[in-house]
Amino acid sequence: MNKHNYARGLSLVLAVALSQFSLNTNANEGSKTLRSPSEITEKAEAGSWRNVDPENLLRMELDTGTAWIELAPQFAPEHVSNIKVLARDGFYDGLSVYRFVEGFVAQGGDASNEKAIKNGKRTLKSERFTKQPLAFTELGFKDVFAEQTGFVDGFAAAQNKQGESWMVHCPGAFAMARNNPVDSGGTEFYVVLGHAPRYLDRNVTVFGRVIDGMSAFQSLQRKKNEQDKEFNPIRSLKVASDLDKTEQKHWQMMKTDSADFKELILSRAKRPEAWFVEQPGVVDVCGVAIPVREKPKVQ
Repeated sequence: MNKHNYARGLSLVLAVALSQFSLNTNANEGSKTLRSPSEITEKAEAGSWRNVDPENLLRMELDTGTAWIELAPQFAPEHVSNIKVLARDGFYDGLSVYRFVEGFVAQGGDASNEKAIKNGKRTLKSERFTKQPLAFTELGFKDVFAEQTGFVDGFAAAQNKQGESWMVHCPGAFAMARNNPVDSGGTEFYVVLGHAPRYLDRNVTVFGRVIDGMSAFQSLQRKKNEQDKEFNPIRSLKVASDLDKTEQKHWQMMKTDSADFKELILSRAKRPEAWFVEQPGVVDVCGVAIPVREKPKVQ
């Protein structure tokens, strides 16, 4: 190699090294200014929150506590409509959460399949995915089960190249149980309790999620004893908009297309808190808890 070529080669190596140093420096500077998930949630702008529509909100009363479940008509309008009809008819009152699988699901409804239905339907055509165009906030990291994961209006979701979208089985997901026939579900719901069973995605209709009161499901009895007169009874299931004003709670969800939430995704991946000595640099869709709060009272 002659002097000129050597000099050009050395200059190129130095340029690349300086460029890499600059990128690393910028990345480090960025990580230093990245807020923790708790700080992002605490200081989120007022415009980063949306009000939960009480018409698409269920209140379930169990002996172990109260759970609030937001429904997702943009994914499964028929399932949402049907469960509201059933709730308004009092169908679930007096039934039970009859199946509890540790770390998996709690399943409830009419185990006998014999309770009379007034106005709702016992079975529905599956709404395992929708082809309706939805505003989708991409997670930005690869997923094992789907081509793309992200969030739609505060719900963890996935999409494929065919334009199909569906809700995924993150903890708290509210879905419709079924038998082997794909369209055999309609009244029996389940709530995901533990680690996300993503292999169930697209096999059933997920049409909501528990936004408050997961402890009520986690505290249910595991097995029925002979002396038990009742087993995990459902005292009532009501649509929140039908509740008396003294019973209502007003919830807000962080908008998943907001700048605050997009920073939250990055913060969950990079974990800027001082406690972390190893930052994963990635996160899956169920690893980003979507913040929920009671609506602040106007002073």
